[in-house]
Amino acid sequence: MTIYTGRGDAGRTDLRTMERVSKTDPRIEAYGTVDEANALIGTVRPTGYTDVDELLADIQNQLHVVQADLANPDPDPDDPRVDDDHVDALETAIDDFDEELEPLQSFVLPGGGDSGAALHHARAVVRRAERRAVELARTESINEAVVAYLNRLSDALFTLARVANARDGEREDSPTY
Repeated sequence: MTIYTGRGDAGRTDLRTMERVSKTDPRIEAYGTVDEANALIGTVRPTGYTDVDELLADIQNQLHVVQADLANPDPDPDDPRVDDDHVDALETAIDDFDEELEPLQSFVLPGGGDSGAALHHARAVVRRAERRAVELARTESINEAVVAYLNRLSDALFTLARVANARDGEREDSPTY
C-alpha cells in the first residue's frame, strides 16, 4: 500500500461511504478539525504524569472513533460510534482530577508550563471542532453524542491543563478587566 494515491489532487476526498466530496465539505472540516486536535494532544504526551498520559491516550483513541463517526453519513449498526458512555467517562475523569485542584475563582488565561499550555491549545482546537460539528448538524444528520463528547472533552482538557500546571508548580493567571 502506498501513502500517496493522487485521488485528492483535484480537491476531493472520500467519505466512509466512498462518496466523493470537496475537501472543504462541512463534514470534512468537522473531522479534519478533530484530527488536528488529536495531533495536538499527541504533542503533549508524555506529560510526565502517568494518570494524565493514560487518559490522553484513551482520548486519542476515542478521537479516532469521533472521526470515523463524523466521516460516515450513513452508519451501519456495527460502525464505530461515540456514545453516552464516552461522555460519562470524561465526566468521571474531570471530577476525579478536579479534586486535586483549588476551586476555580475566575477565568484562567491559557498558558503555564509546556504541558499546560499545550493542553489549553488542544482545548481551543476541540472547541473549534465542536463548532464545526454543530454547523454540520444544521444541514446533515450526525450522531448527537459527538457534539456532547467534544463539549465535554474541552472541559477535560481545561481541567488537565490546570492539573499539569499545578503539578509543575506553574501559576494560573486570570484576565484583568
